[in-house]
Amino acid sequence: MTLNAVDYAIIAAFFAISMLIGVLVSRRAGKSFSEYFLAGGQMSWWTLGLSMVATTFAADTPNLVTDIVRKNGVGGNWVWWAFLLTGLLTVFVYAKLWKRSGVLTDLEFYEIRYSGKSAGFLRGFRAIYLGVIFNCLVMANVILAGIKLGGILLGASPLQVVMVAGTVTVVYTLLGGLRGVILTDCFQFVVAMVGAVWAAVVICNLPEVGGFDELLAHENVSDKLNLLPDFSDVNALVPLLIIPLAVQWWSSWYPGAEPGGGGYVAQRMIGARSERDATTATLLFQIAHYALRPWPWIIVALASLVVFPTLDSIQTAFPAIDPKIVKDDLAYPAMLTFLPNGLLGVVIASLIAAFMSTISTHLNWGASYLAHDFYRRFLNPEASEKQLVSIGRWSTVGLMIIAGLVALTLESAMDGFSIILQIGAGTGLIYILRWFWWRMNAFTEISGMAVSFAVAMFFKFGYPQTGWPKLESWQELIAGVAITTVAWLLVTLLTPATESETLCRFYEKIRPGGSGWNPIRDQLIQRGAVLAPSDSIVSGLKAMFASTFLVYAILFGTGYFLYGEWFSFFLSLIVAVIALMVLFKTWPELKLDGTNISNNGTTDSE
Repeated sequence: MTLNAVDYAIIAAFFAISMLIGVLVSRRAGKSFSEYFLAGGQMSWWTLGLSMVATTFAADTPNLVTDIVRKNGVGGNWVWWAFLLTGLLTVFVYAKLWKRSGVLTDLEFYEIRYSGKSAGFLRGFRAIYLGVIFNCLVMANVILAGIKLGGILLGASPLQVVMVAGTVTVVYTLLGGLRGVILTDCFQFVVAMVGAVWAAVVICNLPEVGGFDELLAHENVSDKLNLLPDFSDVNALVPLLIIPLAVQWWSSWYPGAEPGGGGYVAQRMIGARSERDATTATLLFQIAHYALRPWPWIIVALASLVVFPTLDSIQTAFPAIDPKIVKDDLAYPAMLTFLPNGLLGVVIASLIAAFMSTISTHLNWGASYLAHDFYRRFLNPEASEKQLVSIGRWSTVGLMIIAGLVALTLESAMDGFSIILQIGAGTGLIYILRWFWWRMNAFTEISGMAVSFAVAMFFKFGYPQTGWPKLESWQELIAGVAITTVAWLLVTLLTPATESETLCRFYEKIRPGGSGWNPIRDQLIQRGAVLAPSDSIVSGLKAMFASTFLVYAILFGTGYFLYGEWFSFFLSLIVAVIALMVLFKTWPELKLDGTNISNNGTTDSE
């Protein structure tokens, strides 16, 4: 495979446009912390929604999906499809609360929800833990995918990929801040989707594959097509469907699917111009991420089973690739080598877009923690806005260097995914309940983080040394959730509650609702406080339930359409229409009628 002048021209044009967007918004971005890290809190729902989708379309995502499909079939994707429940809970319960909080980062939340030195410690510790350690692990997984893509498609060494792709991404992220990242994400998402769909069509029609019908009928593929795991095979059903839907979605913290919102999703919601923009943007993200985008990757993954049925066949075709990184996730970039010139340039640009959109978001998000929640909070409370922007920019460079070094030690996309899930096991329920149960305190979160991390490290490094029977990853997850949950519940009940005044201020500001705040609500009423109406948790859960059926119906319907299973397709379509009707009835705020809901709950004309 050789790139020609057309391919290089397409890639160069992509880089030029991405850099131009950063340059155009750079002057505005440097004015203040809010402008640089929150785009001034004035972004519309569709730009934020597309930006979130682009961010989760990382360079490692097609590789991860390919890894899953080759090992466990299409139904194996429930390991991440189940996170839709987390996302929809954020849409209909937490998006409003985050926008209403008025914080500049989601870590600032700790000092409006909790009290005392423990709240400050938690904020500072998570600024480093999430902003540097966890964040760099996520970025390293993305960079690993870039290394594999660069090695297969361009013949580049791992160091060359890290240096070139990392430098370009850092430069436009430094220039434009979050506004530049969001606008570039929108452009990059279009490029990425065009490349993914076009590549899937061409690959299906390769002589080696023989067309879509032949692909579906191939002996290596026919048993991989089911959208649900085999219910008669308990060994597959439990880890691939039951655990993700029953435990994983609410118990694990994963970037982009944080229970209760958080991370860069919270950053986008805080940057929205209204509560409704925050809600609608997050819903757009869930629909596009889970229902529409996976299918081009799935098709290429299925085709790879025909062309490269084993890892040995991949290694034989690409002898120059380091054998230690020849895993099932390498099959995706291997299939792209069959693309013709011109399209090859588009696809490489689309994968670079996926890489850059994810890395730029994580760099900006992590830098916001270091600048606002660590530097200003603990080192220089009087820091000027320009100083904060400068610290943020230097942090961006440092985070990229660390992530690049970590990436050089990883081997598989699934390895990184599993490590991240295990580290966050058991903490998810904390981030759900802290908004709705007054008794949660800073020690709850500190103990949850410490125990979940310790358990993850034990299973990764200590357990293999014990000589005990090997555990499956889902068994480790269950154990981690159980141990961590018991630990933080005990700590919560045995440590002092958050100061009453802090809880009262939080309740009046956020209006979270629910019976978990009854003692605080009663206290405020006794003081004679006039309380604004709280949100209905029940209506939010109804909307979540309806939209779950909507998104899964679209996901299944798309698959059945591709498979030519028309009865199942029309049944999915009917379910989607009914779910949409129920959703609009349950959650009328989603209707885009030109009315904007402001942060205090009133309406005004846009």
